[in-house]
Amino acid sequence: MKVLHIGKQGNMETYSAKDSFLYELETVDMPKGLPVREYLDKAGDADFIVADAIAAVPGDLIRGMKNLKLIHSEGVAFNSFDIETAREQKVYVCNSRGMNASAVAEQTILLMSGMLKNIIENDQAVRRGEQIQVKEGYMKRGDLKELSDCKIGLVGFGDIAKKVARLLLAYGVSSIYYYKRNVLSPGEEKEYHVQYLPLEELLKNSDIVSLHLPVNSSTEGMADARFFSLMKAGSFFVNTSRGELVDDEALIDALKTGRVSMAGLDTLDHEPVQKDHPLLDLPEDLAGRLIFSPHIGGITASSFRRSYAMIWEDIRDAAEGRRPARVVNPWEE
Repeated sequence: MKVLHIGKQGNMETYSAKDSFLYELETVDMPKGLPVREYLDKAGDADFIVADAIAAVPGDLIRGMKNLKLIHSEGVAFNSFDIETAREQKVYVCNSRGMNASAVAEQTILLMSGMLKNIIENDQAVRRGEQIQVKEGYMKRGDLKELSDCKIGLVGFGDIAKKVARLLLAYGVSSIYYYKRNVLSPGEEKEYHVQYLPLEELLKNSDIVSLHLPVNSSTEGMADARFFSLMKAGSFFVNTSRGELVDDEALIDALKTGRVSMAGLDTLDHEPVQKDHPLLDLPEDLAGRLIFSPHIGGITASSFRRSYAMIWEDIRDAAEGRRPARVVNPWEE
């Protein structure tokens, strides 16, 4: 049996355990973004595809691979996979849900804390030789906060947000709100020490708002002008999910008006990000109120090792005629 890997070459060998199902398969390792014909010429007879979470797996490729049984995302996302064609062809699509939950939760806390402590400006102040002036300024104003001083709203409450909630508890945060379409049971709310609020109420009551949602037709651009207008004046905004969730111009306006004090962003729309991105072309006073990281929240080595353990488990199941555990395009069998 054969697997086509579409993504960063070498990932399969780097992150797979030595006793994994990988070593029972013939493998073809190819970069993402090639024409469909190139994939078909080299691996058209493959039984499985393992693809980078943002790689395109189009219908033409799926239809052209007559032995194909399963397509697996290397990560959690799969919105560039043609899951409807896969369903029509009775090809399983799976993702590695939860593989990076701990890592992205850590990145979320990093950005929250980094904003509260104004880490970029403070770093620059020390480098300018202004350490004592900045320190005394904070002491005089009394405006340096801890996470436990904040009410925190989590928009979306999946695997990552649940990890974030647990970490916030360790920091002594007592007011954690969440919003999702299907409200948790009272028992689950008690387990995570969270309180449900409708989205508008969450935005009005939270000192920090953090996005934890997938991108789809109902969430794309949801952090728009109205969204930011509902946030508490001077509050903080975090996005470790997907850049497409945020209207960049609306965020810029919210920073200009002070509705948003700072934003911590692990991801931006239109990745890979270029120098002409609107959030990178701001006056100095606004630029200093943004903390960026290069979409690294979910790419720790441990995350990929967890992902590949899931991938080989699902592929082995499909190879042996069982329904994989992580199917995202179910059909009646």
